[in-house]
Amino acid sequence: MSSLARTESPVVRRSLIGIALLYLVLFIFFPLFIVFASALQKGIAVYFNSLINPETLAAIKLTVLTALIAVPLNLVFGVAASWAIAKFDFRGKNFLLTLIDLPLSVSPVISGLIFVLIFGLQGVFGPWLRDHGIRIIYAPPAIILATIFVTFPMVARELIPVMKAQGNDEEEAAITLGASGWKTFWYVTLPNIKWGLLYGVILCNARAMGEFGAVSVVSGHIRGLTNTLPLQIEILYNEYNFTAAFAAASLLAFLALLTLIIKTLVEYRFRAELKAVRKEREH
Repeated sequence: MSSLARTESPVVRRSLIGIALLYLVLFIFFPLFIVFASALQKGIAVYFNSLINPETLAAIKLTVLTALIAVPLNLVFGVAASWAIAKFDFRGKNFLLTLIDLPLSVSPVISGLIFVLIFGLQGVFGPWLRDHGIRIIYAPPAIILATIFVTFPMVARELIPVMKAQGNDEEEAAITLGASGWKTFWYVTLPNIKWGLLYGVILCNARAMGEFGAVSVVSGHIRGLTNTLPLQIEILYNEYNFTAAFAAASLLAFLALLTLIIKTLVEYRFRAELKAVRKEREH
């Protein structure tokens, strides 16, 4: 325990804890309670009937499909980018780090607009795509591209500090002993980064399935075709179909809770393993 915690009076500590708990209740637990209570307000039967609505099912399928494509691609990019940044020195390294952070600093709406300006009918490649019968904007490909863009920093930003902390000693030893680059990655690097990698994948998947701004711009809001689950929730709510809207929202809320639980477990294992590695190096 820090010296500050020991010297603070019990009143101050309890006040700070009370403020934190009040904040959690007002801004996290209470909204979650409202979502689930509103979803189940008319009973379980109405709740499940809302979820099996054809348009809602189509939105769920598109959301899952988008995540199944975006997350693996960002996984490959994240591992490659973090390996290059953490293990090698090269010209443009800081610029690459800046590019990785770009989607975190740009509004998702602006990100979606960029894809419209590139692939829309009046965009840079719009006439060529139209002449070849290829449709990207207001179709699933645009949703997937926008999701990939807003989520690609997630894996890389988790892995870069992990790889930097571990250094190059084990990889260099493996290569010295005759291991190939692939074997070095598979048997040395990957086991060392597995918890950080899983942590990044969890965050990436949660963001991919919950993305609204960029997807809203490029989707066209075509019912049953280009609406992801967040967009479907907005439509249902605007139509005053509150039970169906909260039923769909409860799926995303459940995903958020599940993500939080898995994230906490992974973070605990990762910190424990990283602490053990540091102790080994100190000895």
